[in-house]
Amino acid sequence: NVKSLGIKSLLFSTKTMLYFYLPVLLLFVFYIAYLDLRVTSKFEGSIWSLPAQVYARPLELYVDKQLTARQFEQELQLIGYRASNNIPVEPGQYRFWNDRHFELITHDFKFWDGHQKSRALRIDFSYGTIRLLKDLYGHNDLDLVRLEPARIAGIYPTHAEDREIIKLEDVTKRLPLALLAVEDRRFYKHRGVDPRAIARAFVANLTPGGAIQGGSTLTQQLVKNLFLTSERSLWRKFNEAIMAVLLEFHYDKSLILETYLNEIYLGQDGSRGVHGFALASQYYFNRTLDKLTTDQLALLVGLVKGASWYDPRRHPARALDRRNQGLFLMFEPVVIGKQQ
Repeated sequence: NVKSLGIKSLLFSTKTMLYFYLPVLLLFVFYIAYLDLRVTSKFEGSIWSLPAQVYARPLELYVDKQLTARQFEQELQLIGYRASNNIPVEPGQYRFWNDRHFELITHDFKFWDGHQKSRALRIDFSYGTIRLLKDLYGHNDLDLVRLEPARIAGIYPTHAEDREIIKLEDVTKRLPLALLAVEDRRFYKHRGVDPRAIARAFVANLTPGGAIQGGSTLTQQLVKNLFLTSERSLWRKFNEAIMAVLLEFHYDKSLILETYLNEIYLGQDGSRGVHGFALASQYYFNRTLDKLTTDQLALLVGLVKGASWYDPRRHPARALDRRNQGLFLMFEPVVIGKQQ
């Protein structure tokens, strides 16, 4: 009868759907498991292959050493010291006057025989020789001082990527605040993907002038840098979103943020890629992160959007505009106090 035919038809349709959808569901589950394995194996193993650093010999200073003042200034510039018209106040600064007098503050450096702390020096030259070597403030004579050696090269185990690893607890708080203000304000509220940010970016793209914030979260950006390519496709975005959710399922926000600070690409120095904010700080400003001003931090954060496009050395106008946009986002909701 009609009723039994209807039941048979329903059973047939259900069975057909099971035969069709069950393999698709199983395939999807296996694919998620594959992506999950990629994420966890990377994070629970060695995330980075760090380059071996190759240095020149350290410059040893002592009274009666044969060295001219001009040669010494060239040595200072080789290791990135900055000239100042005033008494130096921070490591890496020097003052040179009357063609013979130097005042400088050295960097901390770990030599083969131990750690040497930063110290302030007064050095006088005469007739191509060091004639005076003193502590700048204590005025004590010094027997021997070593300056940190110049970095010659890095030996890269895999790709030509360089970085200096930093811990989140050691980073100045202004950096993550600035990064989150510009790139992902809801970082501590979403679970890897932020539908609000996606919707906001979609609307902004339709608005004249647009906005400087994208729809991707920091977690998605980290996934793209660690696992994927920059290919623009729906498949890549799908993988990025799934892996971002998996990453946040397994690991806490602090580890994800710390990894991001060390991984993100921020420029190109010849054949080596500059990865992470610590190395970028040295590359662009020859300073450690804790010595950067807020506007300098804003410039580095601005490079996240496109390190080549906003390169301050090649495109200063673009970099300045991007930095100013970042400062506006940082200060508009008072993310960082204006007194800093």
